[in-house]
This record gives sequence, structure tokens and C-alpha cells, in this order.
Amino acid sequence: MAYKSLEECLLDLERNGHLVRVTEEVDTYLEMATIHHRVYEVGGPTLLFENVKGSKYRAVSNIFGSLERSRFIFRDTLAQVQQLIALKNNPIEGLKHPFQNMGALFAAFKALPLKNPINKPVLFEEIKISDLPLIQHWPMDGGAFVTLPQVYSEDIDQPGIMKSNLGMYRIQLSGNNYELDKEIGLHYQLHRGIGVHQTKANKQGIPLKVSVFVGGPPAHAVSAVMPLPEELSEMTFAGLLAGRRFRYTYKDGFAVSTDADFVITGEVIPGENKPEGPFGDHLGYYSLQHPFPLMKVHKVFARKNAIWPFTVVGRPPQEDTSFGQLIHEMTGTAIPKEIPGVKEVHAVDAAGVHPLLLAIGSERYTPYAPTKQPAELLTIANHILGTGQLSLAKFLFITADPTNQLSTHHEAEFFQYILERIHLDRDIHFHTNTTIDTLDYSGTGLNSGSKVVFAAYGEPIRTLDKELPACFNNLSGVKDFRMIMPGIAAFSTKCYVDSTSTLEEVKQLNGQLASEISNCSGTLMLIWCDDAEFTSRNLRNFLWVAFTRCNPSHDMYGIGEFYQHKHWGCAGPLIIDARIKAHHAPAVELDPEMIMKTDRLFAKGGSLAGVLG
Repeated sequence: MAYKSLEECLLDLERNGHLVRVTEEVDTYLEMATIHHRVYEVGGPTLLFENVKGSKYRAVSNIFGSLERSRFIFRDTLAQVQQLIALKNNPIEGLKHPFQNMGALFAAFKALPLKNPINKPVLFEEIKISDLPLIQHWPMDGGAFVTLPQVYSEDIDQPGIMKSNLGMYRIQLSGNNYELDKEIGLHYQLHRGIGVHQTKANKQGIPLKVSVFVGGPPAHAVSAVMPLPEELSEMTFAGLLAGRRFRYTYKDGFAVSTDADFVITGEVIPGENKPEGPFGDHLGYYSLQHPFPLMKVHKVFARKNAIWPFTVVGRPPQEDTSFGQLIHEMTGTAIPKEIPGVKEVHAVDAAGVHPLLLAIGSERYTPYAPTKQPAELLTIANHILGTGQLSLAKFLFITADPTNQLSTHHEAEFFQYILERIHLDRDIHFHTNTTIDTLDYSGTGLNSGSKVVFAAYGEPIRTLDKELPACFNNLSGVKDFRMIMPGIAAFSTKCYVDSTSTLEEVKQLNGQLASEISNCSGTLMLIWCDDAEFTSRNLRNFLWVAFTRCNPSHDMYGIGEFYQHKHWGCAGPLIIDARIKAHHAPAVELDPEMIMKTDRLFAKGGSLAGVLG
């Protein structure tokens, strides 16, 4: 249904058993986030906090806590959005069947933003930043953050809403050196539209006007994370998904979403940065403190009975996982149309999304050749690594499947398919000294690291080991060795010291295993980690440890490794050093005392009694 406000959506969720009200007073410092985390972990309902300590405003979390709930919220528009995206990818279909697609084309009218002639609800009252629920999510966070912001900016060369950008860029409200009520932090990463806008403003030496919308119809938050082309305004998608045109006005020269619950307006001054962070982020680690743009607050507005939406990110899966699932459901056919030869691409959520990308492509270049090996796949891989946020991928595994039976969403089967076919001396391709995800601290600095492509194609050339080969037993310096899945094992030694010590350890492993390559040829990938039992316990642990803690150019080795004309390869098992290093960010962990404090809500008589099962 076309919700006019966030509260209208929440009442609908409540009527249909998807929402629980928390009536007890809850603290914005860690407690609200801990409650959210515990409820999300068990697939629980949306939480409406009615008594927020230190603020008169209510707060809500876990709105998008499952794909099923997201489908419910957008049950009246999701099919039309999918149909319109399909028509964009195949416009001839619309011409062939105009009447069948008339509903989707009519729905496209809702994509046109509507400028309100009068000041609407969000301008009900002017407030201060300190009036908001200042929620601190993790113990080491630098302060309170907005975790579901819709950050709006315009192109100063082409002002207006149709050339604007809306993104979900982290906003720090308090802490560090920010002057409360006057300054907030604006954190955005690579490949974000606001960066283009700020670059243009900086060149002209003028402030960039920025508006932060919080709340409003749920479609507005989803539109802020949609990977849309730069020339397409997210506000058009917001109207389409909401089934209701995006309504806006201008106040003091700043754009205002008139359906939002809160709006923060301010200016980003050229050259003015302040330390932002730390913040427990969606890779499962803290993003550390770094200088990011400073936003000087102009005014803050709230609608009557406004509700503050928030989420908690951390080691995946979290609520933002549902965003990714929803986006894939809406746009699943878009990537194959954008990148010729691609059949399927999967950013693996358990590995933090950007660190690990799995892809299936086509291999059509040399059908006449008797030997099957990657050719078109390498072209596709380069295209993937040059496309939007896919370019942030650190590990890319790509193959082709003529039978169309393989799926990138079945990660264990996909890895086995790759490892049965890969040539370790030929099919591993590094990209060094390049950009990686801002939140990934495995590299050499902020935004800096390396990438690696594993491209495998052809008939199986080996049978993978299902049990640990005897050649891995009793290795000097190895504490524990365990199988993770066929072809992949984890081992632990002493903790990481430095690169020099690591090279000595690799040399020792080579000395012990070089003569045993034929005996361990069915185990292709060794994950060198701090805790082999934890890493091998389940697929989720393996994906998180192996691909978030390794910088490919610095932390990958191989038994019998060699360089030939600047190409790296190895004869025996590949080693991924996924131990924690000194430059890595710490992992996020819930505060045990806070867990105990929140038990009262889940006990008999508490608002959340029975939610944990």
C-alpha cells in the first residue's frame, strides 16, 4: 500500500503481527542496539521503542528485519518495479505487449517527484540535534550515529531534484570534536554520488548544501541504497517503490522531504574535515577514526509525533542484509544486461559484501579450441571490476557453466566447482596497489589494497579431498588443522608477528610440503587463521574469516610458488593468510553486561517476553 508516513507503515505492521511495542524506558547508550541485535538474531518483529531515555521521540528498528517483511511492506508495488526494470532491460517487450505492461507504465507516473506548494508535516517544529535519540550502537563507537539516513545533495551545475543524489551515508551526531547541535560528521565512501557533487562545489569554492532525511515512507530509505546510474535521481525510484510521488519543498535554500519524520539541513565547507568514527560497521569490524567532511548544521526539523528509525550493523547477516536481498529481487536481471556475457553475480553477505564476489559468465571466444580455458571470462572479470560498486570487490571467483546448473548463491557448491577446475599455475590474476572498500582494513591504508581474480573453466581436473590428507599431519609449528569443505582446510599457528616472520613460516611450510604436493593435490586452499576450529565450524565463519582478513597481494602464498613474466602461480596448495594483523580493525562484540541488563525485557512480564523463544 502507498504509505504516507512511517507511522502509517508501522501501524500496518502491527495490525498484521509484525511489530511489538517496547514500553519500558530504554537507554540510547548500547541498550537499544543490544535489544535490536538479540531480536534480529531470532528473526523477531519490528520494535517500536515508546520510552526513549533522554528524548521525547519514539524510535523504531528492525523494520526490514527479513526479506518476507520487506516483501510485505512493498506488496503492492514490488511486482510493478520488477516489471519496469525488466522493460528497461527489454523495451521491445513493452511494444510487443502494450496492454499487459500498461499497469507498470502507469505506475511510472509515480516516479515524478511532487513539489509541495505549502510547508507540510516535517516542518511542524524546529528542534536541535540534542533533542534526537542519540543512539550509540557498539562499545567502541565514537558517539551517536544516524544509521538509516537519506543524505540529499544537488549538482551545483544542474540544480534541482531530477539531478540530485540520495545516499545512505553514515552521519555522526555527537562525540569526538564535534560541537553538539552545530556540527555533525558526514562519512561517505568510494563510488558515491555525493562525492561528485562535493568535488564540483569545492572547485568553485562554495559550500555544498546537504539535507539529511530520516524516516518517512520506507521506500525512501530503500531508494537511498539503490545502485542507480548517476544520471537517475533516487527520488524517482522512491516514488515508484512507494506507489506515491516523492513530496518535497525548499526551506532556506535546502531541499526538504515533506514526508520525512526528521530533516537536518547544513553545509559542507570546502576543506573542512574532522575526525569521524570509530563505528562498528557491516563487515563485522570497527571502521576506525579518519578525517571526513564536516557538516555545519543549519536547522533541524521534526514532524508532529515523529519516529526515529535506526538499525544496527555488525558482522553479517544483519538487518542491512535484507536490503541487499530486496535489491537483488528487484534488479536481479539488470547486471547481466549491463555486462555482456554475465549470467549471475553474487556479492557474498557473510563476507561483508564487497570483499567477496562470485560470478558466472559465458565462455564463447574459442569454441573451436580443443582445450577449454578462461578467455571471455577474463574480459568479463575486468568489466565487473570496472562497474560501479562491483569495482570494490577484493576477491572475484568467476567461472562458466554450460549446463546452467551452477548457482553463485550456493557458495559451498560454487567453491567446489571452481577448485575442481582451477589451474593454480595459470588461473590466479592479481591487481596490486588499487582501491578497495573504505571499510576494509586488510589493505595497506584507507581505500588502498589489492584484488585477485580466480578464473576457472573446463572439465574437472581433480577430485577434491573430503578428509584431511595425511601430509598435513604433524607439520612443525602448526597447532591445529581442520577440513572446512571438500578442497579447503584451515590451520592455525602462532599469532601474526610481521611480514618477515611470515615469510620464514611460509618457507618452513614449503620445506615440509613441497615434496608432498602429489599427496595433497585434492586440497587446493589452506586458510591460515588464528582459530582453525572456529573457522571450520560453519560456512559463515569461513567466509568471514578468510575474505575479510586477507590483502591478496600481501597475504596470499603457495606451496611451490613462482613468478614467470610477472605472473604469479604455485604448484601446490594456495595459502590465504587470514590471521589478524596489527593494522586490522577490531571486531565488534556485544557488551556482556548490556546483554544482562536487557534480559528484563525478555523475562515474564516484559514487553518482549517470549520473543527469544
